Amino acid sequence: MDTLPTAVAAPGTGSPGARRDPRRLIAVVAGGGLLWSSFPPTDWWPAAFAGLALLGWVLAHRNTTVLGGLGFGFVFGVAFYLPLLPWTGALVGIVPWLALSTLCAAFTALFGAAAVALRDQPGWPMWWAAWWVAVELLKGTVPFGGFPWGVLAFGQSSGPLAQLAPWGGPSLISFTTTLIGFTVTAVLVGPGRHRRRGAVVALSTALCLAALTGLAWEPWRSDREKQTLVVAAVQGNVPRLGLDFNAQRRAVLDNHVQQTLRLADDVRASRAPQPDLVVWPENSSDIDPLINNDAAQQIDTAARAIIAPILIGAVLSNPPQSTDPRSTSNTMILWSPEDGPGARHDKKILQPFGEYLPWRGFFRLFSDYARSVS
Repeated sequence: MDTLPTAVAAPGTGSPGARRDPRRLIAVVAGGGLLWSSFPPTDWWPAAFAGLALLGWVLAHRNTTVLGGLGFGFVFGVAFYLPLLPWTGALVGIVPWLALSTLCAAFTALFGAAAVALRDQPGWPMWWAAWWVAVELLKGTVPFGGFPWGVLAFGQSSGPLAQLAPWGGPSLISFTTTLIGFTVTAVLVGPGRHRRRGAVVALSTALCLAALTGLAWEPWRSDREKQTLVVAAVQGNVPRLGLDFNAQRRAVLDNHVQQTLRLADDVRASRAPQPDLVVWPENSSDIDPLINNDAAQQIDTAARAIIAPILIGAVLSNPPQSTDPRSTSNTMILWSPEDGPGARHDKKILQPFGEYLPWRGFFRLFSDYARSVS
């Protein structure tokens, strides 16, 4: 009597042993760490391609379901965002840091689930790259106005892909970064895994090579793009760390003025080049220089000493667009050494938990800082 052949599960096709295989979990943790290392201060920008390729390998695995993609994407996000956002914990404690990292990781989980659903589509590396950019834009919008930290483009600032910024901004850089990473995945998976996708691999590889070749091709760059601007960035710092820095407003302004005067001395002594523009950071003048003559005189002194306009971050009282006399605006002002305050930009979208606190009654359950933030 003929007997039916015994079904034997091949390695990695859904057997219990495969489900316990830790390689995919290790891969997404390593991938998230590699993606983090592409950002400052490590700044290993090529590591982003390797990190994304590892994530792509896991999501393209035949045993990874949509629910598995959700979980693997979340783990990848945690491994990426936890080391990326520790400065939040330094200011307000470990719970908000963990909460923010978890919230951001939820978006990579969303990417992972959809990527599994899209992996059988023709041209899947390009679909994945486009979906990654869409998720980045979504994370920069919701909730509470969005949390844009961790945009892939910011990790490519020292690499060749940064030259794509004039052509399509951060979204084009993120798209190209992910396309390269997921094309590496397609090459690693190979035609044995996706026999009908050899053309996809070839097309994705060609697009990546075309992008990199175009970046290196000198005629793409006009003479205008080759011009340089000498910019000096001044960080005056605050006397003490913590959230009480607004009580030190005058000291912060004085620090920025003194550092700019020090820079002016270095310029006169030929220890530093003459800047075309000096940039002070956000909140460098929490004292409104448009109504406080003493603050205005201090900034005038710095601008005239450095002989360059200063772009200052100021907090203005009673901005004209508001009907609330208690309100303020976060504003950038271009301060000329000859004419004083000129062009300005009032911030329209405020940063949640930094410039305002949503759901105060809820978040006060997790942090005492919620009771004191205005």
